[in-house]
Amino acid sequence: MRDISRKINTLRTAHAHAVLKVSPDTVRRIKSADLPKADPLPIARVAAIQAAKNTAQIIPYCHPLPIDFVGVEFELSETQIDIRVQVTAIYKTGVEMEALTAASVAALTLYDMLKIIDEDMEIGSVRLVLKRGGKSDFKDQQKTKLRCAVLVMSDSISAGTKTDESGKLIEKRLLAENMEVVEYKVIPDDQFVIEEQLKRYADEMKVDLVVSTGGTGLSPRDCTPEAMANVIDRLIPGMSETARAYGQERTPYSMLSRGICGARGSTLIINMPGSKGGVADSLDALFPAALHAFNMMKAGGHPCKADA
Repeated sequence: MRDISRKINTLRTAHAHAVLKVSPDTVRRIKSADLPKADPLPIARVAAIQAAKNTAQIIPYCHPLPIDFVGVEFELSETQIDIRVQVTAIYKTGVEMEALTAASVAALTLYDMLKIIDEDMEIGSVRLVLKRGGKSDFKDQQKTKLRCAVLVMSDSISAGTKTDESGKLIEKRLLAENMEVVEYKVIPDDQFVIEEQLKRYADEMKVDLVVSTGGTGLSPRDCTPEAMANVIDRLIPGMSETARAYGQERTPYSMLSRGICGARGSTLIINMPGSKGGVADSLDALFPAALHAFNMMKAGGHPCKADA
């Protein structure tokens, strides 16, 4: 199975459609309840719901997931029965296989219950109609490439006694998100130096995004949150809360991070922990959804693919 432990929960929806081709007489007998077995439609609906909930037991590489809703509708035309299924869940992976499995089992159930009166039935198609959810639906398309800076706060790294890994991880992720890293800089854990560097990025260089690492803990020299409080115009608590909540599900030490996020002018500043693991968790938790902040700061509103 694919490892999805790094993913975040989002609202996932999938619609599937199946077609069962039948004779006109079969349709007539369903409508008039003239059948040797019970009404097949409600039984096929229950079968579809059960199939959606048990997809992981049927298809080996599917993940078990908590399904919140399964909807099954039937439409009878002259020579076919259309089966439409909707599956919804809030989870880390999509529900398209659950929807397709449900539609398939509904068609098979109808086939089983109607074969006694119609030997020429045919399952015509089973297809995915719609799939929504996941990070890709919350990735805003930026009209211009964002200019970013990576700032590492560490006495030991700035003194050359330790090698930086966290800052390089941030730089790699920003480049993967199609952003331009205009500066990567290492400075000591000095509040005045941190404040001046953040002001330089926002006021002089006017970068779009600053991602920092380090100085967010409880050691005597950790002062990044205090420096941030003196620099930012507006606090964005939801971002730091999200990063800590994501990290807390993976390590109980996440609650000890004091990093904050905010904006100075049109520059978004994000604090991340100093550890490589803490940075990896924060990046997974915040990107790419955090980039929607730039559309908001430019009064671009909230439209995204997931709202379509």
